[in-house]
Amino acid sequence: MQHSAARAVIVATVIFAVAQSLLLLGITTPDKFYFDEVHYVPAARQMLAPATREPMLNPMHPPLAKQIIALSIEAFGDGPLGWRYPATLFGALALVGVYLSALALFASQSRAIAAVLLAFFNQMLFVQARIAMLDIFALAFSLLAIAAFIHGFRRQRPQRFFALAGLACGLSIACKWSGLFVLATCIAITAVIGLMQSWRTRFADGNAEDWYRPDLWPDLRLHHLVVCFAVIPAIAYLATFIPLYGPSPSDIIEAQRRIFADNTTTAIAGHTYQSSWPSWPFLVRPVWFLFDKVGDDRIAAVVSLGNPLVLWPALIAIAVALRDWIVARKADAFLVLAFYAGPYLAWALLPRSLSFIYYYLPSATTASLALVYALTREGAPRWLLWAFVAVGCAGFVAMLPITAAFIGTSMATFNRLMLFQNWI
Repeated sequence: MQHSAARAVIVATVIFAVAQSLLLLGITTPDKFYFDEVHYVPAARQMLAPATREPMLNPMHPPLAKQIIALSIEAFGDGPLGWRYPATLFGALALVGVYLSALALFASQSRAIAAVLLAFFNQMLFVQARIAMLDIFALAFSLLAIAAFIHGFRRQRPQRFFALAGLACGLSIACKWSGLFVLATCIAITAVIGLMQSWRTRFADGNAEDWYRPDLWPDLRLHHLVVCFAVIPAIAYLATFIPLYGPSPSDIIEAQRRIFADNTTTAIAGHTYQSSWPSWPFLVRPVWFLFDKVGDDRIAAVVSLGNPLVLWPALIAIAVALRDWIVARKADAFLVLAFYAGPYLAWALLPRSLSFIYYYLPSATTASLALVYALTREGAPRWLLWAFVAVGCAGFVAMLPITAAFIGTSMATFNRLMLFQNWI
């Protein structure tokens, strides 16, 4: 056990170091704000000022991610590196979260590494890990929460891992309220299992691979769940407001009211790149973060789209997992589905009419787990998974000219990559 844990730490460290090195390439291009950096970097700057009370910039989101960007600006200067370095840090940390989640699911180093590569090649994570926005911070903490939860799910005494999951969820929510979706998924899983146990439900031919068993977590009690998934997340979340407001309950409560109002009000539709949640898995409408003419026939472009060679086949993998959960009751399939569908379908419940494809980022990332699950089912040839990883890599490389601004591209290449009118 100690040997396997030490090996996991070493592999996770290598993944982190290699990923961040790759994400840092050309990170200072462009040398100006692009897309929503215009909102978040000024808010981070304000946090470094001696007086940051009123008016508070970007009050519609919690402060943690902006606080981290502020620390980076203080350390590396108020320029492109200072703005974007934390995104690369948390992009690498997100991949570590994928690795730990896959290791807990599959108990296989090779399958876990394949999941990391597919998450990297899905293009969405790469783009978000190179821009000073909030999503990559929330994603990293959410994936660490998922990893902790799955590790706990496998154990008779999951309290410690569930507590870690709750802590990571609290920090994710402190970056962006969409982190609530992973916490809600964890709560829903434990609630359903607890309810079935209270009904003394049994499968007629139950086995160790079932997603539900009546003897699961025999020592887990309601107060454990309340502490893990309510108290710990709340403390972690609210603590991030103290540097801004001090220990003032009224100011902190008012900040929550403002965040709630701004995130639940139906937005006015009409943004050029808006898209609705049912279209995201099909990559119908990308968001152009950057499109600059830098020469006679050269452009610098960054598009948040997703790699079709990874994310379209992922829909088939999700269907396979759904079949295995319904027909064979497999725990792996259940967990893959839960952490894909939970953060995705939650958007259907929100009253916002203005939404974008990069909101699909958490589910697009956990889709790599579904792909590994489907491609390594019993009877699948061993080479199939790595052949698919190679295909995903090819798609990622082909999209680099419209993914990394420092590479640049020509209008001819741009037109070749834009396969559909909706992508322009």
